Amino acid sequence: MTMQISNCILAIDQGTTSTRAIVFAPDSSIIAVAQQEFAQHYPHDGWVEHDPEEIWTSTIVVCREAVSLAIAKGARIAAIGVTNQRETTVVWDRSTGQTIYNAIVWQDRRTANSCRTLQEQGLFEAVNSRTGLLLDPYFSASKVAWILDNVEGARDKAQAGELAFGTIDSFLIWRLTDGQVHATDVTNASRTNLFNIHDMAWDDKLLEIFNVPKSVLPEVKECADDYGHTTEELFGFSLPILGVAGDQQAASIGQCCFQQGAIKSTYGTGCFVMLNTGTQAFASKNKLLTTVAYTIKGKTHYALEGSIFIAGAAIQWLRDGLGLIRSASETEALAKSVEDDHGVFMVPAFAGLGAPHWAPDARGAIYGLTRGTTNAHFVRAALESVCYQTTDLMQAMAEDGVSIHKIRVDGGMVGNSWLCQFLANILNITVERPQILETTALGAAYLAGLQAGIYASVEDLASRNKVDVEFNSTMDNTSREQLLKGWQSAVHSTLGFQA
Repeated sequence: MTMQISNCILAIDQGTTSTRAIVFAPDSSIIAVAQQEFAQHYPHDGWVEHDPEEIWTSTIVVCREAVSLAIAKGARIAAIGVTNQRETTVVWDRSTGQTIYNAIVWQDRRTANSCRTLQEQGLFEAVNSRTGLLLDPYFSASKVAWILDNVEGARDKAQAGELAFGTIDSFLIWRLTDGQVHATDVTNASRTNLFNIHDMAWDDKLLEIFNVPKSVLPEVKECADDYGHTTEELFGFSLPILGVAGDQQAASIGQCCFQQGAIKSTYGTGCFVMLNTGTQAFASKNKLLTTVAYTIKGKTHYALEGSIFIAGAAIQWLRDGLGLIRSASETEALAKSVEDDHGVFMVPAFAGLGAPHWAPDARGAIYGLTRGTTNAHFVRAALESVCYQTTDLMQAMAEDGVSIHKIRVDGGMVGNSWLCQFLANILNITVERPQILETTALGAAYLAGLQAGIYASVEDLASRNKVDVEFNSTMDNTSREQLLKGWQSAVHSTLGFQA
């Protein structure tokens, strides 16, 4: 007889390269997982798009698979939590639910010139002071404007209230509820460049700057809140959607970074370091982002964030672009197979450089190649680049007056112990890897569980946090300084390059 497990939660983790569905038991253990990759589209240089229908289809396929597997094991699912790639922008027709253009992905740089124009018009301060963000094509606002200006008739339809905009969470919620709910949460809203993080509301001045009509915007809710119910035909029964957060904030929640000063770094397609700054929005002097960490039960915590555009995507490029490896799982053994980096440095600026440089026009480069350079050196340089970029973020945080002795890591890449050890070496701090690496999905599950009453409080959640391995530095200062000098030289050369 199958044991019944009640109060399970389905977490939808819609990422940049794949969609995952994970069913968690109330004790945070994983009952079922399903995952599906989907296509990346690069129509022009610097453009990155997804097919929203493929995102939707992959979401339904993995949810049905995970739910079916979980039910077979005796799980009774109580709620859904959603987490998503942030900033990625979708616009659809309210009457049909059909999108009017592909999803423009957060990595996309097509609006670099329009952002530059706004900068030249002296609008940086107006945007930065309200949003905590920079004037950069990374964020959603300029992407929405581009769709409205480049799809025939779209702006007129938007003015008439016929179109809806959303980040991926909003698009999925709309589809899951059959158009009954058009909503987002505070964390996703805080990444659009249209949301005032001090007033916690859409901002008329920002809408004017980016030329986005208010009629397209979703309602903004707390992270643990009521986002409607799924239609019965999707899973054979209706489920409440009770938790939503952007992927980096969800990972921070999954890592139980509820205390001021707690910091995590997630290594997925990109890398994102997030520091909980408490109930005050802290303005960086070093081009880090101020953002909303979460709002739970009426209480908002803010975060300082450093965004790196390319982390796991560099490994994906070695696999799919160059064919140097067959799978990411090979990288640890290859990195270990060479004694040192052979003087090879990779600057993976395939989508420009993020924090703290914010150079949208920078392009990727590899330095130090010789006849002795092998596949293994390429792999090692790609892994090291992720750690070096994290060091740049940590340096920026240090210059902002933040003292860090320990960092919690998560994401698919940190299953690689060589990477975690090199990260501890180059940062010269303790790196903690949790027992559950699926912390992004876990954060979404925690939020839904809070709203459903499965968990009593954030303090209840914090008591569940379990560290698997702790990595401490074994590198001497001279070696560290030499490596960092090589990296800084590589970045300097990359920033100075013009085709």
